[in-house]
Amino acid sequence: MVNILSVAIGAGFGLIGAVFGAWFTARRQDRMWLREQKLKAGVGFNAAVVQLIDYLRENRLSDDGAGANELAGRLQEARSALYLLCADDTVDLADALARRVWSSRPSEGSDDRRAEHRETVELLRRFTHQLRREIART
Repeated sequence: MVNILSVAIGAGFGLIGAVFGAWFTARRQDRMWLREQKLKAGVGFNAAVVQLIDYLRENRLSDDGAGANELAGRLQEARSALYLLCADDTVDLADALARRVWSSRPSEGSDDRRAEHRETVELLRRFTHQLRREIART
């Protein structure tokens, strides 16, 4: 009887350990998946922003064409993913950056346009640092 009781207690502890280990592993995999998705969305958003900034330095969005439409679509797709995955601070910076890019005008060498471009690049840096911090916390 004592042997059966000690075996049952050992089996109970083993079962509790297995359940806890499975829960811990599943939780870790969920965090890793979320981190990977945030990274993919952030990379896609940054790439689309940089390409759109470069495009808009030479052209207006109303001149669009296939290139601008594709870049704008990629920007919006990545931005939507950020909305679903990231915290409010990161989403707010992404919104501000997207609004800034949409309002960009072609650069004709004037000082105000160069200053606008520098501000846009600084906002991109702030967004990237915020996203990096958020990914590190995930």
